[in-house]
Amino acid sequence: MENAIKNRYEFVMLFDVENGNPNGDPDAGNMPRTDPETSLGIVTDVCLKRKIRNFVELTKEGEAGYNILIKADKALNTKFTEAYNTLGLATKQKGKNPDDVKQARDYICQNYFDVRTFGAVMSTGDDPCGIVRGPVQLNFARSIDPVFAQNITITRQARTTEDRQQSGETEMGKKSIIPYALYRGEGYVSAMLAQKITGFSEDDLELLWTSIINMFEHDRSAARGKLCMRKLIVFKHDSALGNAPAHILFDKVSVKLKDGVTTPRHYSDYDITIDKDMPEGVTLIEKL
Repeated sequence: MENAIKNRYEFVMLFDVENGNPNGDPDAGNMPRTDPETSLGIVTDVCLKRKIRNFVELTKEGEAGYNILIKADKALNTKFTEAYNTLGLATKQKGKNPDDVKQARDYICQNYFDVRTFGAVMSTGDDPCGIVRGPVQLNFARSIDPVFAQNITITRQARTTEDRQQSGETEMGKKSIIPYALYRGEGYVSAMLAQKITGFSEDDLELLWTSIINMFEHDRSAARGKLCMRKLIVFKHDSALGNAPAHILFDKVSVKLKDGVTTPRHYSDYDITIDKDMPEGVTLIEKL
């Protein structure tokens, strides 16, 4: 695709939380997610992608090509049928023509930023639009040091039912927080998938960087506390296939607790070191 990006990228994100829950686990009473073996905090890729989607929708709402597919407005299959209707393709027909599916897939990629970026499984329902592997992929973010999740007892005065109102003016509740944690997340941008499938463009790439830098700024809530994106470090390859393995580039970014600090409570408690001696064909870009 002509407008698709021509270079491969990897990137490292460093973000922290103060007195908040960056990503609750519904299987554990919405406590902050942790690795049970190491007690390191976890923020899932799904959580990070949701914040990116929300930022794009907030800033690009109504602009052609920047719709968001994965959101709670209407059923996904309804959106797939809309693509068929817009293109004048036969709907509700068994044994779909592969060319129709490809046309519908390309239409979805052109009109939905998150599909163009992250991909999607769109093979459900009577009007399938195929399966798209997105050029942008994220790993789980993990905290640099073990976290201690606290349950803070709170009271509330507003009762939900008349029966509960009779038992007193207030009732007790719980709020789960992490006092402080610095997280590291890593991601990949494949020029090959962008060129072959989704058409992810340079403009899309710049919007991705902007979204990552700002994704916590418009996602504030009492439960999440103070979330801040501290660093966005990008490795740009000179070619579409890449000029160095991703793990070698990720190892260029080192995050360590400062000597003498036993309980981190601020970003300044860490030393962030970036080895700027890049392999041939790779450029380091500090976006933040």
